[in-house]
Amino acid sequence: MKYKPTIGLEIHVELNTRSKMFCSCRNDFLKAEPNTNICPVCTAQPGSLPVTNEEAVKKVIKTGLALHCAIATKSKFDRKNYFYPDLPKGYQISQYDLPLCKKGYLEINGNKIRITRIHLEEDTGKLIHDRDDSLVNYNRAGVPLMEMVTEPDLAGGEEARAFAEELRTVFRYLDISDADMEKGQMRVEVNISVSATNKLGTKVEIKNLNSFRSVERSINYEIQRQTEVLESGEKVVQETRGWDEKKQVTVSQREKEEAQDYRYFPEPDLPMMNFDKKYIEKIRSEIPELPENKRKRFKDEYGISSEDINLFAVNRELGRYFEEVMSELRNWVKESEIKENVSAGEFARLARMASNYLTSDLLGMMKGSSVADSKITPENYAEFISLIYEGKMSSKIAKTVLEKMRKTGIDPSQIIEKEGLSQMDNDGEIEKIIRTVIEKNPKAKEDYARGKQNALQFLAGQVMAETKGRAKPAKVQELLKKLLA
Repeated sequence: MKYKPTIGLEIHVELNTRSKMFCSCRNDFLKAEPNTNICPVCTAQPGSLPVTNEEAVKKVIKTGLALHCAIATKSKFDRKNYFYPDLPKGYQISQYDLPLCKKGYLEINGNKIRITRIHLEEDTGKLIHDRDDSLVNYNRAGVPLMEMVTEPDLAGGEEARAFAEELRTVFRYLDISDADMEKGQMRVEVNISVSATNKLGTKVEIKNLNSFRSVERSINYEIQRQTEVLESGEKVVQETRGWDEKKQVTVSQREKEEAQDYRYFPEPDLPMMNFDKKYIEKIRSEIPELPENKRKRFKDEYGISSEDINLFAVNRELGRYFEEVMSELRNWVKESEIKENVSAGEFARLARMASNYLTSDLLGMMKGSSVADSKITPENYAEFISLIYEGKMSSKIAKTVLEKMRKTGIDPSQIIEKEGLSQMDNDGEIEKIIRTVIEKNPKAKEDYARGKQNALQFLAGQVMAETKGRAKPAKVQELLKKLLA
């Protein structure tokens, strides 16, 4: 019997506003000393009244617009009642029946993952458990928290991970949050059930997921676990489970027989929010080019690999750098003598060359550092690519020049001149080196005479080594064949 999983996500994102959601306390709880960014409002002192942070509201609306949501013209806050030490009021100001955003979607590999709602609330404080007691840090209490709920449209762990990663990229493009899961700025919870029929199975919630990898692996594990439970003739228990990173398994935390009654009711201390079309369109106008649109444009304009396109879309700084390089190369083509020979196909070859050296060689040299730390300006990098394109620098020399550019910031032409790395154009000089190499390797000469092509490659490699990469490989091959004939 084939079992089908049903998977939906709940995603919480801490917004990067200057102040908290309902007071003027600073929103920098990750850096501040415990319980220093607090006030009577976020610690629920008697008589204190909340005031809505409009910037947080705008960020949620902007997110909803980017994700094709319908934006509410009227929205309000509600009290969500429950008692826990990290919530000083005994209730959370959240949204219930009138959320800011509804019915959106995000496309992943051609599949539309529907978004049920996006609403705004305040975060709780942070509990720190010791052996004998528990401490509470209220710096996080009242931080603007955006919650997103999806429809159960996800097919498995890989798609859920891709969805969450793409969301993070969108959040960063919109500048609403860094959405760093390790820092708790983005939290993902999974709702999952498995069933052999069209009827939904028993839902299990997975918490404690602090990385995209754990989202993927916990879902895949839970599909397998629930399938094995059903195949054994037993029933899946409705419960909340956590993810054990060390053991790579989900573990039971608490059984949950029925939904908790939070006794929602309208927040009496905050007014209804009303948004007209002009207000919403003003926010829409602030949305930048989003990652999916950038991927399509890069494919059309540059024709580079899908892997490089995705890297440039996810890493905005790197993508911006690449575009600046391509702008310089366009100007070079227009102003140079070769412009008549550079067709659209040739320009695409230039783009692939620039992309390959950037994503493979330069990033490999930087070892995780930002492209801004390389000291290579887009102008100098474009010149570097033009020298390779025109055959004035071999691939071996190119790696040496690129490394020196990264460390010094000097343009490639100066490095080539200073280091004596210019291409050898004198055929007589190259022939002289080839004759010496042939004399030192008589067996390779004999092997080539017997039709072994590998011998030619070996000799060419020896010549390139003797010239320190300064000879053109094609010229070396041509002269070798001539002298071996």
